[in-house]
Amino acid sequence: MLINSIFLWFFEKRIKEIEMFKENYSEIQNKTLFELINRAKNTEFGKKYDFKSIRNEKDFANRVPLQDYESLKPYIKRLMKGEKNILWDKNIRFFAKSSGTTNDKSKFIPLTDESLKNCHYKSGKDIMAFYVSQNPSTKIFTGKTLTLGGSQKITKNKNNLSYVGDLSAILIQNLPFWAEYIRTPKLKITLMDEWEKKILLTTKSIIKENVKILSGVPSWMLVLLKKVLEVTKKNNLSEIWENLELFVHGGVSFIPYREQFKKIISSDNMKFLETYNASEGFFSIQNDLNSDDMLLMIDYGIYFEFINMKNIKEENPKTLKLDEVEVNENYAMVITTNGGLWRYVIGDTVIFTSKKPFKIKITGRIKHFINAFGEELIIDNAEKALNIATSNTNSLIKEYTAAPIFMKDNKKGGHEWLIEFEKKPDNIKNFTEILDKSLKELNSDYEAKRYKNMTLDFPKIKIAKKGIFYKWLKQKNKLGGQNKIPRLANDRKYIDELLII
Repeated sequence: MLINSIFLWFFEKRIKEIEMFKENYSEIQNKTLFELINRAKNTEFGKKYDFKSIRNEKDFANRVPLQDYESLKPYIKRLMKGEKNILWDKNIRFFAKSSGTTNDKSKFIPLTDESLKNCHYKSGKDIMAFYVSQNPSTKIFTGKTLTLGGSQKITKNKNNLSYVGDLSAILIQNLPFWAEYIRTPKLKITLMDEWEKKILLTTKSIIKENVKILSGVPSWMLVLLKKVLEVTKKNNLSEIWENLELFVHGGVSFIPYREQFKKIISSDNMKFLETYNASEGFFSIQNDLNSDDMLLMIDYGIYFEFINMKNIKEENPKTLKLDEVEVNENYAMVITTNGGLWRYVIGDTVIFTSKKPFKIKITGRIKHFINAFGEELIIDNAEKALNIATSNTNSLIKEYTAAPIFMKDNKKGGHEWLIEFEKKPDNIKNFTEILDKSLKELNSDYEAKRYKNMTLDFPKIKIAKKGIFYKWLKQKNKLGGQNKIPRLANDRKYIDELLII
């Protein structure tokens, strides 16, 4: 196809640039850091930490303390009121509304023109470059992309100097005019903030379109696609969109959802491509569809540091540069960005699967784990073990969460799993045994605590009522967008709320 030849030619140069990551990563990251420092040296933040005198990466790490949202919030609040030259040398107009912190319902992440252009939009081109280079006969350019945006409209602040909304809404609204011709549904529907009405109108709008690409968060895309099947009275999406070819997904792990998507999309041509993006930046892309790890994108205007999770509780944990990380160690990610974030601990954890090039997998969140008894159970362990259990019992999980059962009187501690099944296992005890065995194989700390039931008792699984997680999110006004089910927690806050619904 002529159109494919044109795109292949266009993407070829970019693929060659990305190949250079393998050899030039240190130079690229060093250049990125000093471009950011030079841009911000005369800002309030830059003057406070004397950016002008920083000579190397070590100076930067020693001079600038690690930041979180709470430490940057006073600066961000002033930016939202229209103040300038605080974290970045240009006016910041857009703020992505993201999930909240302990003290706030929502976070507001600054989005500069540079972060939009050189990070978020650049990633979209790279996704296509990777895909087309591996699938030169693709037909995706002759159809439409179904984008399921966030549930928060862009709104003006009271001063009319800044705009707030979901990242997806900001990105979609700032796309070039021609993008509307290849995207569905129309902008008016995409940016609706009433989630359930939006799903219905989206469904009616897209069922007659020639959809070839899906893009969105797996959990919420699944809600939409099931509504499409319900309205059309079809059993499979291939009956509606016979040319459906690609799902670009991110936001949550795809492991719990993969089998559900395969169940409703029967086409052998269907492919799945994972990305790691957030309001704070776009970080990695699955550049090889035959491998489930993602390439760290080191030329998006983001400088990366990493904290070994073994040291995360230290008052001033040491950060590592890219050339200092090790494969298969669990790290918290620290980012300095062209969005005005400086040594920002984003809250996600990753492992490196490769160093030439640097490829990662997301393992969870710094605060989402169970370690009530020293078992150090992370989301990566949980989802791999659940996947093994469902595969061996011919079952399917829709959503889940887990929490500790604390020791009481003479009773041992344990883990309680609340699972909403799409398809229940015939024998829940067998399912639990496989889950427990798999967790032992994946996590030596869990295995040690489970030894002869001395510390941790056999896990308890409670089958959730249908729709319980959806109802819980609805009660909290968190339908759609980047809102996620908390998979693991080191206390019982989430699971106890769910159990009373």
